[in-house]
Amino acid sequence: MQTEFNIDQIYTVSDFLSLCNKSIENSIPTCWLRGEMSNLSRPTSGHWYFSLKDNNGQIRCVIFRLNQRKIRFNPENGMEILLRAAPTLYEDRGDFQLIVQHLEAVGTGDLQLAFEQLKTKLKNEGLFDNIHKKPLPKIVKTIGVISSKNGAVIRDIIKILNKRYPFAKILLFDSVVQGEGSELKIAQALQAADQSGRCDVLIIARGGGSLEDLWAFNTEVLSRAIFAAKTPVVSAIGHETDITIADFISDASAPTPSAAAILVTPDRLEMLSNLHKRRSDLWQLFQQILQNYHQQLKQLSLSTPNLKHKINSFAQKLDSLNLQILRQISSKNRLSRSRLATLFERLKRNSPSANIRHKQQQNQYYKVQLKSNIFALMRQNNLTLNRLQSQLQSEILQDIQRQKNQLASHAQALNLLSPLSILSRGYSITSSENNQLLQSADGVKIGDLITTVVSDGKIYSNVKKIQKT
Repeated sequence: MQTEFNIDQIYTVSDFLSLCNKSIENSIPTCWLRGEMSNLSRPTSGHWYFSLKDNNGQIRCVIFRLNQRKIRFNPENGMEILLRAAPTLYEDRGDFQLIVQHLEAVGTGDLQLAFEQLKTKLKNEGLFDNIHKKPLPKIVKTIGVISSKNGAVIRDIIKILNKRYPFAKILLFDSVVQGEGSELKIAQALQAADQSGRCDVLIIARGGGSLEDLWAFNTEVLSRAIFAAKTPVVSAIGHETDITIADFISDASAPTPSAAAILVTPDRLEMLSNLHKRRSDLWQLFQQILQNYHQQLKQLSLSTPNLKHKINSFAQKLDSLNLQILRQISSKNRLSRSRLATLFERLKRNSPSANIRHKQQQNQYYKVQLKSNIFALMRQNNLTLNRLQSQLQSEILQDIQRQKNQLASHAQALNLLSPLSILSRGYSITSSENNQLLQSADGVKIGDLITTVVSDGKIYSNVKKIQKT
């Protein structure tokens, strides 16, 4: 049997899902649910997706990014939670889901849970370790205070410092210390104070309040700003019973802002007392040292001989040494002059001009002496001169003829041996580029420049061929 139906009652899938969605949203109000979180995912879109389940069932949930601003803790799988959500149908997949508007942790408060989570995270990273703690300066000239200018905290700090240590300069870096976004303002003020380079120590201060009021000091942004500061940081948040993450990560912490002012500065009265005590100790030490020096001086004066006698003795020794030095200098001067004269004479004797003059004088002397001897000999042999003149003339003529004959003979022999005579007979002399006489074909190579001397000139040639016999 075929079922009858009205064609107007046929829905498309999207129309049917839209109808279901409107029915769910109109029929089921926003409600509170309690269960266990599972299948938590955080895609790049910033939205959170998870399932809320108990022993008998589960339902898909989504928290859009804008609804996460008031969630202080970090949700995790297996955590029991309480949420307020509006039911809806995700039409693209036909999934029933809850749009979460508010989320709380069951058992532990949201803020306390977020506090413990961040504390554990930073501790595991080592940010609380003492190795990272910077020591507080012993001499403080400028104190930077990060706080609100309208609060009583800054007035209390100024009051304490004026009484305790009025020498320090106070710089206030104003910031809101409560409310949404206050952690960013405090971190920016801290960075400005640290980067200014004007402060010896920084105090982050705020008065007391609830956990919600102090929450800016339990955030990761401010914690990492404190850790990154190069200037020592002292936290002074709330009352003595208030504990914040800033206390764990700061270089030092004080229970109150007033206590922080005391912590970073020495007490003026205590300083004066210590100064008086040190002055007294120094004076006693000075008196003791002075007395010891008097004793030593007295002992030295007893053991030291008469200085006048010593001075006279040293003066006599000085005079004696002075005379010795003068005698040695005089002796050395005489010896030097003698050596210089000897060297001068040697130089004079070896001088070319002196030798020439000496030779000229000798020649002149010998000339005069020779002339005198000649005149004497002429007077002595005047009688025999005429007799021997003819004989001498004859012998001279004979000797001249003999010398001419010898000269002619030597000239003829020299002419026979002369290279020019050889060249005139058609011979030549060849030398290499470096003027070496060529006696063999091995002395040149192809391309060398050679010089050939003939009887009437020189011939310069390049070697193109070498043929050995």
